Amino acid sequence: MLNLKKELGTLQMPWEKEYGYAQAVKNGDTLWISGQLGHDKEGKLAEGMENQFAQTYENIKFLLNSFAMREDDVVEEVIYVTDMASAFQARKKLGKSFYPDPQRVASSIVEVSGLALPGQMVEIKIVAKI
Repeated sequence: MLNLKKELGTLQMPWEKEYGYAQAVKNGDTLWISGQLGHDKEGKLAEGMENQFAQTYENIKFLLNSFAMREDDVVEEVIYVTDMASAFQARKKLGKSFYPDPQRVASSIVEVSGLALPGQMVEIKIVAKI
């Protein structure tokens, strides 16, 4: 039996310790990235749906790269949004620039009544596999 060791990824946000979770967990050839938000390195949310999407994808890219992975390694994304119409347009535009081929990613988008932080409009959860 293979003994696989978990590797953890962080963005150094204070809420990681406060709420007790890892931003990313890699086990074997699979990486799970917790729901990412559109915040900068200081934890400040970007303004507007499209800007939050763009920053969220930047945070995902950072976590992927920290495990020597890239956007093409993503096999699934689950997107939670507070406004489907604007989110759908933002994903349509930014998905094409983030993924080398967006049709190679299983993607779900779900509208919710609220997310973790005040003003948060999008959260994206990722699974990637080498």
